[in-house]
Amino acid sequence: MSRFTVHDLAATIDARAATGGEASYTRKLLDKGAEHCAKKLGEEAVETVIAAVENDRDHLIAESADLVFHLLVLLKSRGVKLEDVEAALEKRTTMSGLEEKASRKRD
Repeated sequence: MSRFTVHDLAATIDARAATGGEASYTRKLLDKGAEHCAKKLGEEAVETVIAAVENDRDHLIAESADLVFHLLVLLKSRGVKLEDVEAALEKRTTMSGLEEKASRKRD
């Protein structure tokens, strides 16, 4: 089993964000702005859903990897750290999922 973690991926994205754009897909995404990064995340989310509906395990794994990558790039583009998301998730573990969802502010 691989020991590569989401934190490792976030560190790789940070390192590539600091490089020049011609050598890095990550840098190119970031240079196009957060809106572009958000659109790419949406595309990957749709592809992940399709892979899940098709019940294709290998395709679902590949698309899920793309989805996680693009989520981390979007977070980077907005200055949000993985640790910020983890803190929000940790807070949610203090109550049941149904209670947490009911406690969110409504629009």
